[in-house]
Formats: sequence, C-alpha cells, structure tokens
Amino acid sequence: MPQDLNIREARKDDLPALVAMFAADALGGHGDTTEAEAFPDYLRAFAVIEASPDQTLYVAERGGEVVGTFQTMVTTSLTGRGSSAMIIEAVQTRADMRGQGVGGLMIEFAIAEAKGRGIGRVALTSNAVRKDAHRFYERLGFKPSHLGFKMALK
Repeated sequence: MPQDLNIREARKDDLPALVAMFAADALGGHGDTTEAEAFPDYLRAFAVIEASPDQTLYVAERGGEVVGTFQTMVTTSLTGRGSSAMIIEAVQTRADMRGQGVGGLMIEFAIAEAKGRGIGRVALTSNAVRKDAHRFYERLGFKPSHLGFKMALK
C-alpha cells in the first residue's frame, strides 16, 4: 500500500492528467477524450464542481504525478428524517497503479471526510460490467443494496 500517496482537492492544472485517465478507460463508455476541442467541456465541468459547496473533486498523487481521482457529493433528503449522504463518484486509478492500494486509500479518505462532517452514510454506484470494481468495493465493506437505472437524454 503506497504510504507516499497524497490526496488533495483537484486544481485546474490537474485536468489534463484527469482527462487522460478517463479517456483511457475502455469500460466507462462516457465518451471521454483528450482531443483539444473537448477540453472546454472539462473546464466548464470543473468550474461547476469547484463552485459547488456540496461537491469536491480530489486527486491522489504520488511522486508529484496524479495517479487517481474521485469526486464526492453531499445530498440531503427528507427521507431518513432529513439525513445526508455522501456519494462517491468517478473513482479512477491510473491503469499502471491499479492493485497498489491507491483506490482503497481514496475510498478510506472519502469515508473519513464523511464521518468528519457528521454524515452517516456513503454510497456509490459502479458500472454493471466492472466486476473487479464490485469485488473491490465489497472488500471495503460496501454492500450491494440497490439497483440503479439511467436514461440518456442526448
């Protein structure tokens, strides 16, 4: 497990490394690309995330290089007597760093952040084809409890 891992909030200058990580993900199917004409889309999304008090984009870096990322969002609902939950989204470890404990440390960090904010539940979704990721999340203590649905509107 990498002890020299630093997890911090993402900065705008991290975007090329983050985009490259997402674009290299063949299973994600999000259409991410490193083509220059797409970069304004990523800048726009970064600005929205950065401006939101309920969203945080993180990077994990090792030796000054971005080796992983994840995003958290806090939602509050009337259910559960007005409870809040932290949603962990867009968890990605650079391909050459998988299996080295980076993902586990990122998730542990997110859970600690939630606990520190008095949030009683963390949740995440994972693409149905990512069987290795499902086993990873279960090893960390997550339980498959819901079935998710989505609809593309474009």
